[in-house]
Amino acid sequence: MDFRLMGMDNTPIFHVLQHMMDTAGDESDKSVNAPSRNYVRDAKAMAATPADVKEYPNSYVFVVDMPGLKSGDIKVQVEEENVLLISGERKREEEKEGAKYIRMERRVGKFMRKFTLPENANTGAISAVCQDGVLTVTVQKLPPPEPKKPKTIEVKVV
Repeated sequence: MDFRLMGMDNTPIFHVLQHMMDTAGDESDKSVNAPSRNYVRDAKAMAATPADVKEYPNSYVFVVDMPGLKSGDIKVQVEEENVLLISGERKREEEKEGAKYIRMERRVGKFMRKFTLPENANTGAISAVCQDGVLTVTVQKLPPPEPKKPKTIEVKVV
């Protein structure tokens, strides 16, 4: 629709609409707004790694299924002082000669989960154990702060 034929070419709304129509087909804008490949890869890896998080009186426990992985394939790190990062890679088995896949459903590739730890998490006391395909990461809690005792001020006689 050509708004100029309707005598609306000098209105402010016309200029806004014309600008929107001119830039709608502009391909250069898409690359700026599109997510990076790393972002897409990380988002897929995080979505495909389910986890359970439990809180106990003295700790937080993160449980992640890791079937078929060795401890060398799993990384547990703390970054930015309060982000627990669990990552790794499940590699495809080497194909044996003469064998071909009929169906391939088990997930291969990188996986990752990030958890923001609460303020009372003791990032210096973290342990990780992988047993029977289940990774259990335990983060101890810091002891609660002691209540401040009232300060007594001596009153001097003048």
